[in-house]
Amino acid sequence: MTGTQPPQLPRSQAGTSSQHLLTTLLGDYWVLRDEHLPSAALVALLGEFDIGLTAARAALNRLARRGVVVSSKVGRNSYYGLAPGASDMLLARGYRFISFGQENESWDGRWTVAMFSLSERERDSRYSVYSRLRWLGFAPLYDGTWVSARPVAEQARQEFDELGLREVTIFRATEHPPSARRAIDAWDLDEIAARYHEFITTYGRLRTQVRDGDVGASQALLSRTHIMDSWRSFPGIDPDLPSNLLPAKWPRREAYEIFVEVYNTLGSLAAIRVRQIVERYSPELAELVTYNTTEDLLDLSRKALERRMAQHAAEGGGTTLDLDATA
Repeated sequence: MTGTQPPQLPRSQAGTSSQHLLTTLLGDYWVLRDEHLPSAALVALLGEFDIGLTAARAALNRLARRGVVVSSKVGRNSYYGLAPGASDMLLARGYRFISFGQENESWDGRWTVAMFSLSERERDSRYSVYSRLRWLGFAPLYDGTWVSARPVAEQARQEFDELGLREVTIFRATEHPPSARRAIDAWDLDEIAARYHEFITTYGRLRTQVRDGDVGASQALLSRTHIMDSWRSFPGIDPDLPSNLLPAKWPRREAYEIFVEVYNTLGSLAAIRVRQIVERYSPELAELVTYNTTEDLLDLSRKALERRMAQHAAEGGGTTLDLDATA
């Protein structure tokens, strides 16, 4: 990777990918830090999640090739830290799932519509296009026409620009019912609700343990990472629709409250475990390990997103249409 290319973060996903896990841990306990951590400490951290030595080292090497981390040497020992710009990319990407689940602001009744066409040579970009649009709350209403209830026209334009796609029109418009297929029909709300109920059942039990003080530092690190990993999957399946479009007793709010309580409460204990691991290799660096609450991350990620949007505009990023179809 050249110095002029931006870091290529692992694909947003839930799961046990060692690269994905390592970027999560760095984002949780080492974000916005310039210091490099001993590679042995990072390997040991991954070992807490049953990632073996070979897989852990491979993850470090792959993240280095992608420009997410950079390496340095002190004697014969290797160190790694987040590359310039990687913290902002992690935080900006995190804004979507950290802000997700809060009470929606009043909806103006307009949908963001993205209409696009992929040429034959762009067909390989299909997965990236679809996954990025879903991450922004879009779903396909028709072939090549995706809709979102959120005001994400600028973010969608940025995603298309980053993928090098030009046959794109993005605008904001009001739906005119009745019609054979409504915008909300782009989503399977029953399936989304089932996923929330599964989350509530699983992590509701963990919340009880947390409230009872039955979680130690090692389990706190594992559980805090797992609940974040599970929560971050929801923006890809739930479009964060306004409450007046949703069925009664929609379970998102209950799931969100469980996520916030567990994640925030376990922060200090999880950071203790990370410090214990780093301290084996560098007591000085162990003192720099910290954690952020969801409120902290929301503020940091909002600022990072604003910096990225400003940079995108300064580099000549495309503009978007913001209109009402009745005009």
